Amino acid sequence: MNNILEVNGLRKSYGMFTLGDIAFELPRGYIMGFIGPNGAGKTTTIKLILSVIQPDSGSVKLMEREDNTAQNEHIGVVMDAPLYVDEWTMDDVEKAISPFYRQWSTPTFANLLNRFGLDRKKQVKELSRGMKVKLQIAAALSHNATLLILDEPTSGLDPVAREEICDLLREFISDENKSVLFSTHITSDLEKIADYITFILGGKIVYTGPKDALLEKYVRVTGGLSDITAAQKKRIIGYREHGTGFEGMVERSNMGTLAEGVLAEEISLDEIVIFMNKGESLHE
Repeated sequence: MNNILEVNGLRKSYGMFTLGDIAFELPRGYIMGFIGPNGAGKTTTIKLILSVIQPDSGSVKLMEREDNTAQNEHIGVVMDAPLYVDEWTMDDVEKAISPFYRQWSTPTFANLLNRFGLDRKKQVKELSRGMKVKLQIAAALSHNATLLILDEPTSGLDPVAREEICDLLREFISDENKSVLFSTHITSDLEKIADYITFILGGKIVYTGPKDALLEKYVRVTGGLSDITAAQKKRIIGYREHGTGFEGMVERSNMGTLAEGVLAEEISLDEIVIFMNKGESLHE
């Protein structure tokens, strides 16, 4: 398979935190959701991919090459907040960033500003949070990027604005040569648009692969305290008691080991993150 991004054995230590042996692949033409709780290592991994920081070991291959400095021109980055001066107008933004990209297209930028309803005369500080995200996307799509990397850009946006951005990402990958790495806590967006999921927890990858395979692998279970034995509790990931009942997550293949009174339901990505964050780990 033709991969646009390959992360191989990345390690990076910061005091008490270690990002350990991170490895995953993103094929061309797909959207990968990058999930995990705060402090899991998502932003550190993205900084390593972008060569903002250097790894202690491991490598990143972009567009099948390891010369990432040269390849960064083909990456569009959308962050939680834009790194633009508050007093800049849209014209100032273009003047500041266009020299860094040989394939910058002024007509494309102008068309995107118009599509997003961004007034060229407005200053960055006058834009709403959603408009600031759209400005970053307009810039990212104006230099012929083939890989979009988004680091929590939709936090705090209303559902309508998030749906617009999801539509843009679907459109971006429609030519099957471009891909998206989308780091977000809003996993409901990923359930709609992501093809792959990479799940990081405590600095380690606990799952990377097709989204549907992850959702199929686990079920949410509930039942009464009398329905579960001490031995069975150990098989339940993120086991939690409340009142007279319990809830948790198990591998679908282990449902036969639980009592008949235990109920199984389809699980969401959000629930997988919550249950996994209680100290358990995925088993391949």
